[in-house]
Order: sequence, then C-alpha cells, then structure tokens
Amino acid sequence: MPIFHNEVQQGSEEWLRLRSGIPTASRFSDILTKSGKPSASAERYLYTLLAERLIGHPVIEHVSMWQQRGTELEADALSFFELQTDLSARPIGFVTNGEGTWGASPDALVGDDAILEIKCPSEYQHCMMLMQSGSAYEAHKVQVQGQLLVTARRSAWVLSYNPEMPPALTRVERDEPFLKLLSAALNTFSLELERQFAICQALGWAKERKAPKGHTLPHLPPLENLVAMMKGIVVP
Repeated sequence: MPIFHNEVQQGSEEWLRLRSGIPTASRFSDILTKSGKPSASAERYLYTLLAERLIGHPVIEHVSMWQQRGTELEADALSFFELQTDLSARPIGFVTNGEGTWGASPDALVGDDAILEIKCPSEYQHCMMLMQSGSAYEAHKVQVQGQLLVTARRSAWVLSYNPEMPPALTRVERDEPFLKLLSAALNTFSLELERQFAICQALGWAKERKAPKGHTLPHLPPLENLVAMMKGIVVP
C-alpha cells in the first residue's frame, strides 16, 4: 500500500529529505525507457542516489529557466485544470511505496482514483504538444506511469500549460504491461542500491540514521543538513 506524506509541501526541506537517496518517478526514465528497455543512464543514477546517502543531502542539479517558470505557473495551471474539467484537484506532497524504496510527487490527486501532472514547457514544446495529440503524455510516459504505480491510482491527467495558448490536456489509464516491466526494473535497481549502500556502511563510509515516521529505510539525511541548501534550489 502507498504511504501518502500529505503534511509536506513540494520543494520544502522535508520533501527534499523524503526523496533523498531513493529513485523517484521524475527519474524513473533513467532506469527504464518508455519503450520498456533498460536505460543507459541507470548506473549514473544509482551512484547519484548512493552519493546522496553518503553526503547526507540531495545532489544539486542544474535548474533551467523553464523549470523555474514551471514552478511559478503551477498554481495557475492547477486552477485552470479545475475550471476546465470541473474536477477537484488536491495538491500532494510526496508518496512512497509501502517499503519506502521509491517515491513520486504528482502535482495533485484528482477525485478518488486519478492524479494530475502539470508541465509548463517552453513555447515551442507546448505548441508541439498542441499539434501532436497525446504528446504531453508521451514525452513523460515513464514518469506518469510511475506515479500511477506508486500511488496505486487508476488514471492520470497530463496538462501542458501556457497562459498565452490553449492547453494540451490528456487523460490516460494505467498501462499494466508497462507497469509490470517498470516494477521489476525498480525492484532490481533498488536491491542493487541497497547492496552497495550496505557495502558503504560496512566500510564505515555511511553513518547509521534513524528512519523517520512513515519510512522504513535509515538512509535519510538529517533535516538540518538541507536548510542551508534551499535558497534558489528547485528539484524536478
């Protein structure tokens, strides 16, 4: 059963802490491609997560102008979605699987069985999504299906939003054959991550930490390590 961390806000110190050192849906494509093949980026991603466990805070990634703009427009996009669909969308903090070995941050929960993922891309990307039906989802298939896997929900809305152009809105169902492949890939990846982390612990490279409420793994960094990092940092 999924664990919903509704008390945390996306982008906050606690949100960063919960997702540190475990694979998250926005990076599941670094483990499995949308065609169902192993990703060439898996090794790099594994060692990035292992490094986060050793240094005690998330690895700082480059934040593009478009990522920052997307964060600023997200609230407007959420309101637009509710007006467009007459559905209620409730923002969510972070969700993990029952074991706490991987997680996801959909932008909102919709009704009892759906999620919402919002994208605010560059103008040319948004225009391309408008003209190519379904590409708002196709460009982020692994992330969206991964969010459905983690949340155990049945369907997803994917919204590409630009306030100066019409929306590109798509609704998709769970892709069970793909989710079977993704679940197997995540299990294999997470087991290898734990194996290598155990080696680091045996060598004395990783400090023992107490797992917080709702998490089963003791690798999370202390919250105080993250406070100084928050200014100007947005994690996708």
